[in-house]
This record gives sequence, C-alpha cells and structure tokens, in this order.
Amino acid sequence: MLEITAARLNWRDYFELCKPKVVALIVFTAAVGMFLSTESWIPFNAWFWGLIGIGMAASAGAAINHWVDQEIDARMERTSNRPLPQGNIEGNNALVFALSLAVVSMVILLTFVNLITAALTLASMIGYAVIYTMFLKRSTPQNIVLGGAAGAAPPVLGWTAVTGELHSEALLLFLIIFIWTPPHFWALAIKRRDDYAKAGVPMLPVTHGIAFTKLHVLLYTILLVVITIMPFLIKMSGTIYLAGAISLGIGFVYYAMKLYRGEGDEFAMKTFGYSIFYLSALFGFFLVDHYARIAIRAWFLN
Repeated sequence: MLEITAARLNWRDYFELCKPKVVALIVFTAAVGMFLSTESWIPFNAWFWGLIGIGMAASAGAAINHWVDQEIDARMERTSNRPLPQGNIEGNNALVFALSLAVVSMVILLTFVNLITAALTLASMIGYAVIYTMFLKRSTPQNIVLGGAAGAAPPVLGWTAVTGELHSEALLLFLIIFIWTPPHFWALAIKRRDDYAKAGVPMLPVTHGIAFTKLHVLLYTILLVVITIMPFLIKMSGTIYLAGAISLGIGFVYYAMKLYRGEGDEFAMKTFGYSIFYLSALFGFFLVDHYARIAIRAWFLN
C-alpha cells in the first residue's frame, strides 16, 4: 500500500515538473494556429502528432526550468513546494526526464510532422530553458521581454505544422503573445517582488520599483490592445473577433489602470488572473470568427 502511494506521489511530482497549466495554454494557442492556417480539414498527423510533439517539448523546457532553478525555487515562498526543493525528485532524475521528453518530442515532430516545425520548436525550447532560464533571468530586468519570444512561438509552430511554411499572419499571432507576456508576468512579479529580491533575481519591480513596473504594465497593455486590432485591419479576422478583442482589451486596460492607480500590489493578482483569461478568450474569438466566416462564405456559395 505504501509503495502504491509513493508511486502515485512520484507520478504527480514528475507531472508537476511539466508545468501542466502553462503547457495547456501553450498547446491551446498552438492548436489555434493550426486551425487558423487553413479553411480545410487539418491533416491528422499535423494535428495529433504536432500537438503531442509541441506539448512534450514545452514540458521538457518546463522541467529543465525546474532543474536549473531548484536553488532559487527553494528560497522563494511561491515555488518552495515544488518537487525538487522538497526533495521528492532527485536533480539528476529530473534532468534525465526533461532531456528524454525533449528527444522524444523531436523524434515525433521530425517523423510525423515536418522539419521546420521541429527546428522552430527546438529553438523555442532552447530559448526558454537555456537562454531565458540560465542567462536572461539572472542578468537583466528585461528578462521576460527578451525571453518572451520562446513563449510566443506556439501559434507559429501550429501554423507550420499544417502548412510547412512561415506566414505573416502566424507572425502576428506571435507578436500578440510576445507583447502580452510582459504585463502578464510583471503583474505577478509585483506581488512576488520580495521573493525575487530574496532569491537575487533582477525582476523589474526589484530593480526599478513598483511604480515604474506598474507604468510599464499599463503601457504594454495599451500597446497590446492596439496590436490585437491588426488582424481585423489586414482582414485576417472579422467583426466577431474585433468585438471580442476590443471588449477583452477594455477589460485588460481597466485592470492595468486599477493596478497603476492602486496602492502597492493590491490589484496585482487580479491583473495577473485576468491576463490569463484574456489570452485564452482572445484566441477563442479567433477560432469562433474563423469558422463563422467559413460558414457564411459556404452559405452564400450554395
């Protein structure tokens, strides 16, 4: 009985290494990139194996992040209960697990999808697990801006999995997530600034203060709202998406303004929570608008 319980706990610890909530959002945005890339059916290999490979690569990057940051995580209240600081998994085992996921993801993408998706996924994984985690995070308060490219890649990966080529519309999806990342993460960093200071991580609110960070959250949020209108302007999306983007954008600016004007970190976690809802809903509007326009065109043709 004790052995069964231990095995279950160990399974959950390895699962936690993969940051499943983060990976779920990554896979969702990759899937949206797939659906937006075509008006026809998505090939099974591109859809199934593409999402499996992208998800495994994202999980590998997350696990490497756990392994690299285990000492920092142990000093931070938010992360001290993670499997490695708690000693539930040995560091070497976590690294082997992460590298195994990375290798399998590359084999899947190369075998069942295409070379460009495999190459871009590998670059994204290295960007997050190595360039951001090992270097940028520890050296500059602009770490999340410079490292945001890795987290913004999934829609592009989904797009190339289906089409086998880069496209300007896929890069616009990339840009949206790239600009979304700083206000999303800095809202959390404001709340956890003492943790980051104790761990010696130069996050923006630690190096430049809360007021400076709040201003940049607001400015990036306004820029994000402007950029999310571009898909409508280039006729990538229609009025359903536009209505959703504007409505969601007003909400994001509202929370960013409340954070900016509020005392201390009062609205930090509310802004952070809304930012997650915002991105999920925005990409949901992309999907609804895409298939509504396909249905309308088909109706008129018939």
